[in-house]
Amino acid sequence: MSDIFGLERGESALIIGLGRSGLACVEVLSQFGVTLYATDEQDERRLAEPIADAARFGARFVPPPELGSILDAIDFAVLSPGVGPTSPVVRRLYEFNVPVLGEIELAYRLCSAPIIAVTGTKGKSTTTALVGHLLRACGRDVRVGGNIGNPLIKEVRGIGPDGWVVAEVSSFQLETIRAFKPRVSVLLNVSPDHLDRYHSMEEYAQAKYRISANQGMTDWFIGDLDDPYVAALDWRRGETRVLARQLWLSLERPDQAAMYLRDGTLIYAPPLGDPRPIPIAERDRIPLQGEHNLRNAMAALLAALAVGCEPSSLREAVASFEPMAHRLQRVAEIDGITYVDDSKSTTPSSVIAALRTYDAPVVLIAGGRAKGSSFSPMLEEIERRRLRGVVAIGETASQILAGLRETPAVAASSLEEAVDRARGIAQSGDVVLLSPGCASFDMFTSAEARGQRFSAAVAALAAPARA
Repeated sequence: MSDIFGLERGESALIIGLGRSGLACVEVLSQFGVTLYATDEQDERRLAEPIADAARFGARFVPPPELGSILDAIDFAVLSPGVGPTSPVVRRLYEFNVPVLGEIELAYRLCSAPIIAVTGTKGKSTTTALVGHLLRACGRDVRVGGNIGNPLIKEVRGIGPDGWVVAEVSSFQLETIRAFKPRVSVLLNVSPDHLDRYHSMEEYAQAKYRISANQGMTDWFIGDLDDPYVAALDWRRGETRVLARQLWLSLERPDQAAMYLRDGTLIYAPPLGDPRPIPIAERDRIPLQGEHNLRNAMAALLAALAVGCEPSSLREAVASFEPMAHRLQRVAEIDGITYVDDSKSTTPSSVIAALRTYDAPVVLIAGGRAKGSSFSPMLEEIERRRLRGVVAIGETASQILAGLRETPAVAASSLEEAVDRARGIAQSGDVVLLSPGCASFDMFTSAEARGQRFSAAVAALAAPARA
């Protein structure tokens, strides 16, 4: 891997995992004349379509038990983010001294433009999309990709050094970086998540910290000073792990932050040049609900300022942003009851943030497949806020019901039943909130599919009764 892109014709690569990211790697690498192989630990009978897709780009599928026949000829492997770095296939590659790269690492090596990388337990997609929106409004050539839904490797091709790439990166993707070096890194927050994969919160936080591992003093690091795990990286605490210049946001310590809220207006305190505070945008003009989204907006604005956007151009730009689907998305109001889709809420901490958005009584629909995080803080928040009621769904329904003592709670076997039961509990002026706090894979193919089913069930409530 010696030329400008880290690739040279005649090399052989193994793609591990044939999901969206793996297939994107197959497609892009096929343009470099690389001999391609692919493998996946899933049952081969379920892989007929992705194997056929990979074959269209010249990739030969090799089942994991048969990898020994090709590993001597493999120059490097590309690991999809859904495959753990300690999986049997990866361990076999290490035995043969085959370098293993993540998709995001390969995308970085193929990218001519500087990168703004965004990570955090929650808020990554909203912040990533908002950064892209702000830069476009400032006249920049921008591509947005990564964990947000479109593989980064397909977004970096064809963009020049004067453009910008905004990448949402997960902890899984950060595990496999080597040289990945964003010009601007954003660490939004760190709260319990994926503890079915990580042994402790400390191990999970270390994966998130890798976003700034290769940065230097010509780069920027943006973090939330009010988040304990993120604030641990503040150079004022004697921490030297982050070598990039630091920009902090805070709603609690404005004297230590580059962006803070004063009298309903977001204020920027430039760390360089003229130190006079600059009003950026009024809080009520930011089209995102909840304190957590205010913090996301502050991080996005700091990223735009770090790359040279003029403060005066950002006020209208942030006001024109359209919130993303399935993230506190208002679906309908029926008989005075507001229905909100927050299906992208997959952790208990994101449920807490969603609940704190509303002053009105809430009927919460929650549950799904647990990811190793404790439900205790979420259940305590539910009890403290005296919700109108809870409808529990999915594999964790019984666990949620067992943890509630004072809040009325029922179970539902489907999302349609959950919406119907929530309607029976709610009163005019209430909010019915789908904020599962869990992964969707026990009942749905994705969080998006879960949100779409919720919207369809709500629409059915409003449909005229059939004769």
